[in-house]
Amino acid sequence: MSELHQPVLQWYDEHARELPWRGPSASPWSVMVSEFMLQQTPVTRVLPVHEQWLSRWPTPADLAAEPSGEAVRAWGRLGYPRRALRLHAAATAIVERHGGEVPAGYDDLRALPGIGDYTAAAIATFAYGRRHVVLDTNVRRVFARVIQGVEFPSTAVTRAEREVALAVLPGADDAPTWSVAVMELGALVCTAANPRCGDCPVADLCAWRAAGYPAYDGPPRKAQAWAGTDRQCRGRLLAVLRDTDGPVHRSRLDAAWSDEGQRVRCLASLVEDGLLVHAGPDVYALP
Repeated sequence: MSELHQPVLQWYDEHARELPWRGPSASPWSVMVSEFMLQQTPVTRVLPVHEQWLSRWPTPADLAAEPSGEAVRAWGRLGYPRRALRLHAAATAIVERHGGEVPAGYDDLRALPGIGDYTAAAIATFAYGRRHVVLDTNVRRVFARVIQGVEFPSTAVTRAEREVALAVLPGADDAPTWSVAVMELGALVCTAANPRCGDCPVADLCAWRAAGYPAYDGPPRKAQAWAGTDRQCRGRLLAVLRDTDGPVHRSRLDAAWSDEGQRVRCLASLVEDGLLVHAGPDVYALP
């Protein structure tokens, strides 16, 4: 599997996108913010929000000093706004436990609010050059095709996947670049739909290509619905608060979504998730 290293690393050297959280001047906090924002969100949507976020809150302490509601407001339309609350909670914990510096160790990162295995490994790897297996959706898809010969990986990360990823992970000097290079290959070339195999640096080593591109035969892959869903309703309600200074009366929220039953349910879920708080009878505010 070491045959994969040189062509993938060379391809990355020639084709890598210039992203603010990848540059040599990027702070560990910039990397951490990007990892929270990039979960289930395309790079093009993250770029402007990441820039605004780092301009306003260049350190964890800057964010922790403000109410969590400001993080929700600044999150804008990135989606999955609970990530904003978790990032604020993580920043607060960094100030309390680590003197305001993003920790470098996997275990310390994993102990922060809102940080799971992938995010801890990614921050340790990309911010501090540590050697960890980093398995995001793009990496998993590349390994599934090139090494395992299947179109898509399983719905959840398996032990076998981790073993494969660890077996192909190069030594400490190249491991961080390798991890981001495979991620970039999956994002730009080995895409979920219409992969550009003619541009792939390891096409001649790809087990899926050699097998004749067999179609995925695992459990059905769920499509992300949007129109009319609770996600859309919650987004509409939250947008009213984000775009308003101060609390909002229930009547403003009633006008934002016509289905009363769904609106009431989603409003209650926003309060339960901590994204909204009661500020009086029939009055709501950001936390």
